[in-house]
Amino acid sequence: METVISRAVKDISIEELENLKREALKKAVLRRRVARLALTGVNLLMTLFLLLPLLYAVSIALMPSGELFTTSMNLIPATTTLDNFRQAMVKIPLTRFIVNSFLVAGCITAGQIISCSLAAFSFSFLEFKGKNLLFMLVMATMMIPGEATIISNYLTVSGFRWLDSYKVLIIPYLTSAMGIFLFRQFYKSFPISLYESARIDGCSDLRFIYSILIPLTKSAIGAMAVYTFINAWNMYLWPLLVTGSDKMRTVQIGIGMLDSVDSQSISMMIAGVVMIIIPSISVFILGQKQLIRGMFSGAVKG
Repeated sequence: METVISRAVKDISIEELENLKREALKKAVLRRRVARLALTGVNLLMTLFLLLPLLYAVSIALMPSGELFTTSMNLIPATTTLDNFRQAMVKIPLTRFIVNSFLVAGCITAGQIISCSLAAFSFSFLEFKGKNLLFMLVMATMMIPGEATIISNYLTVSGFRWLDSYKVLIIPYLTSAMGIFLFRQFYKSFPISLYESARIDGCSDLRFIYSILIPLTKSAIGAMAVYTFINAWNMYLWPLLVTGSDKMRTVQIGIGMLDSVDSQSISMMIAGVVMIIIPSISVFILGQKQLIRGMFSGAVKG
């Protein structure tokens, strides 16, 4: 049997073997390309399905009101117009609301990054009595819904005479248990010898944070910034409760005001929604890699 196989192999020329290899390689490349194209097609369909509500909202925003209220389903406007966006800016001071939201969200994001990183540093590298108990108490606050403390918080800031000001919108949200937990888990991936070596070399705690920790935790900072900015941008209940003038209101309240200005102008309200959703989507798109990397980087310790 072996002699027969050996003779058959000898009968095949080197050129034929090369041709067989090339054919097999072509088939493998073809299968790989087909699989890649199929995966790309599935991803495009899923992307279109997920973006369909947003695309339809943009279509309504560009559609005249008379064209929207018809018996036929108009997915694409026959005539596009920017009048809905102009009306949304005229009916309410939407520009002022957008500026307020950017200011509030930016300050909250910066405040949480600073406060949460400092607190996480204390829980990760410093040794003091009751550290674990204090950390458990901080984590326990995550189980308390915000609605359960909103009345007491309102009475507190009212006693401070902070109502209808930037202070009442920013200061209560300058730290969060979730941010402390995120930074602590990230810091736990660093060996304690790194901190001890820096201390032996005469490095202070603040210098260690600024010169060593911050450059090593850019992904965690990016994830925290994206998460915090989007949450602060979308706040509704607290700004509605503590603000009473158009000077201090935020964009989420402004959308509610558009709904009450003219209940028939759905296209104008959708135009306002499109304008205020663009910043949050832009922040998410620009920082999605940092968000994913920061959420998972602290999960592996080494």
